[in-house]
Amino acid sequence: MKKTFITCVSLLLVLLVQIQTAYGYTYGDPNEEKVAEAYKEVVLYLNESPPNFESSIAVFETVKEEVDMHMGPEPGQAIISHLENENKEDAIEAFEKTLALNIARRLENVDKNFTEYDTSKKLLAKAYATYEALVPAIEERNAELNLQLKLEFEGALEAIGNPGLFGVGEKEADYDQFIVHKDAILSSLQETFGLASMEVSHYSAEDFQVAEEASAVKSSDWTDLSNLKNWLPLLLLITVILAVVLYVARKRKKIQ
Repeated sequence: MKKTFITCVSLLLVLLVQIQTAYGYTYGDPNEEKVAEAYKEVVLYLNESPPNFESSIAVFETVKEEVDMHMGPEPGQAIISHLENENKEDAIEAFEKTLALNIARRLENVDKNFTEYDTSKKLLAKAYATYEALVPAIEERNAELNLQLKLEFEGALEAIGNPGLFGVGEKEADYDQFIVHKDAILSSLQETFGLASMEVSHYSAEDFQVAEEASAVKSSDWTDLSNLKNWLPLLLLITVILAVVLYVARKRKKIQ
């Protein structure tokens, strides 16, 4: 009986450790930020000799609708116009500003949904994925700034806390600390890319809808602790362990 019980408890602890590892501090899977990926492709085409404007336009057209929906028509129109007029540097600059504003949009939505850990974590992952696309441009201007901004993102991740699992790995969120890191990121991006403002008033009302954000990251809903199906493996194991313990206990009682 004692040996069986110890074995069952050991299995449970192993599962808890594995689950905690999955939910530990990580940016998670950003699910490929499409606009950021398009930016990287466009830059590659524009850096060809001579610049491949036709392919650049084709790539941007695949994400223009998304850009228009979240940013309004101006950024997309500016990028397309520069590409059609074969203004390489202006096109890249306009795209960089668009990504910087997209980071601001993501961070503002983290702010609005700060108490929702899963949502905040996914949105922060989206923001960081976009930032990574801008790293070459930032390093070209200021390599030290890139290192500092990465620390700010790490600080923002720490600040959103971690609900843990059954109290294991739990870390209280710190909203004030998140704001410090968010403001540092946005002010640095604003200065680096020469933006007049990073205010959310630049976006349409749709950008404040959590439903859109949830849809954008739905392929990572395995991290959502509120989703019942994510508890099924743990509940199944607990049920099996209880059944084994009860069976052994009854068998031992009959022997006695």
